[in-house]
Amino acid sequence: RRTLIKKLIEPIIGDISGIEIFVNPTGKFVQGGFEADTGLTGRKIMVDTYGGFIPHGGGAFSGKDPTKVDRSAAYMCRFVAKTLVANKLAKKCLVSVAYAIGRAEPLMVEAVNEKGESLAHIVKEKFDFRPLSIIERLGLRRPIYRQTAAYGHFGKDGLPWEEIIKI
Repeated sequence: RRTLIKKLIEPIIGDISGIEIFVNPTGKFVQGGFEADTGLTGRKIMVDTYGGFIPHGGGAFSGKDPTKVDRSAAYMCRFVAKTLVANKLAKKCLVSVAYAIGRAEPLMVEAVNEKGESLAHIVKEKFDFRPLSIIERLGLRRPIYRQTAAYGHFGKDGLPWEEIIKI
């Protein structure tokens, strides 16, 4: 890890003091390949969400259990954005989150309204974006995914990420 930072990252980036660099942040590589990432990665997230209108990660939702943040965190972002709009904190809202493997706490949580104003302080105060907290809050271990098999994952009544809460 240290050698990689010294010989590759520092020569390109330069001074890295004050910057946190993640190289294999779990500190180990125990399992890879089929055993670690079992499940079909089918339709791309763009097909199941907003097309090219909203930024998104790669991969797919279907075939992944809720511990995979590309699924659960996307649902949480939808839940939070809808809640902010319903509570009249924005007319439109984009919620973004970034994670590092092996870290429960997100590296970044951001929310902006239609004017480009940050709502991150509200989001960080009211919502927990750690994967297990998302799973618990949205009840993602329940058998609720059948209706997501066709016509996308968003905009369907009865799914927990479509609910709105008062904040």
